[in-house]
Amino acid sequence: MSRDKRRGRAFWRGLVVLVLLAVAAAVVYGWLDYRRFVQTPLAVTAQTPSLDVAKGSSLRDVVGELRRNKVTTVGPLYWRVLAEQLRVAGRLHAGEYALVAGMTPRELLLNMAAGKVLQRNFTIVDGWNFRELRQALAKADRLRQDAAGLDDAALMARIGATGEMPEGRFLPETYAYVKGDSDLDILRRAHAAMAKLLDALWAQRDKDVPLATPYDALILASIVEKETGRADERPRIAGVFIRRLQTHMLLQTDPTVIYGLGDAYTGSIHKVDLTTDTPYNTYTRQGLPPTPIAMPGKPAIEAALHPAAGTELYFVARGDGTHVFSSTLDEHNRNVACYQLKRCP
Repeated sequence: MSRDKRRGRAFWRGLVVLVLLAVAAAVVYGWLDYRRFVQTPLAVTAQTPSLDVAKGSSLRDVVGELRRNKVTTVGPLYWRVLAEQLRVAGRLHAGEYALVAGMTPRELLLNMAAGKVLQRNFTIVDGWNFRELRQALAKADRLRQDAAGLDDAALMARIGATGEMPEGRFLPETYAYVKGDSDLDILRRAHAAMAKLLDALWAQRDKDVPLATPYDALILASIVEKETGRADERPRIAGVFIRRLQTHMLLQTDPTVIYGLGDAYTGSIHKVDLTTDTPYNTYTRQGLPPTPIAMPGKPAIEAALHPAAGTELYFVARGDGTHVFSSTLDEHNRNVACYQLKRCP
């Protein structure tokens, strides 16, 4: 074989080796780069707290959205390889997904495959009235506002409670929701939760409680809720009102007067307010008001159905969040002078 032929073959063998080495280096680099992609957290910021995946979106669409928001700089190829490796390709669900600090591409794809959409919480606070509840719902993040423009009667009809007055009918609790849910969805759940709880607690009530219906218990519980936030006082305050109902005394509770004043309430009660008759003025009308005055929580309902025994007919606020109780009008008047008028002996 001639020297030129030997040189030519050596050249080509060397070239093949170089090509193979280059290919091997590219494969190794690509694999290491892919592993780095899989293990590197996404670039989540306060401006990108979540990812919205519309129905019908492809993985390429999802990656495009992530790149537009600078959550990732990696193209669809690595994402496709990872999806195939995880066996989730073609199984990604639409919805809103949380993007949290430290989250890797692997975690995001697994969440999307499992449909672990972002949940938010809405809390109905014990003691809110229905107007406050509606105002809070209107401000809830990513909650569809289907109740906007509906009056209370139309709203109640939409949640399947036609003819019911809304006040007090929704259980104070924390309700999880996802993007796409509406304010009416939360109200339906809270209404059903209150009905279920009230029925269960009513069945366990003290049998001598002079309340004719579960709704009466709801009304009394709402008054107890507004009178005190202290767990140890709720049964005692309920006991005061129960004994007043039993002896046909006026309830004479300020929260009902305030509720009856509505927008006319300016932050303090005046003597004229106590003497101006409204359906909710328990200084001028005997018995319970016509509806609850707030959303009572479970402890307040339990107190109304299991009031503390005793002889107390009066209580007055000390000014520190607690109350002092008394059984006679003379004792009560002394307590008013001491704690309200600051004329303690």
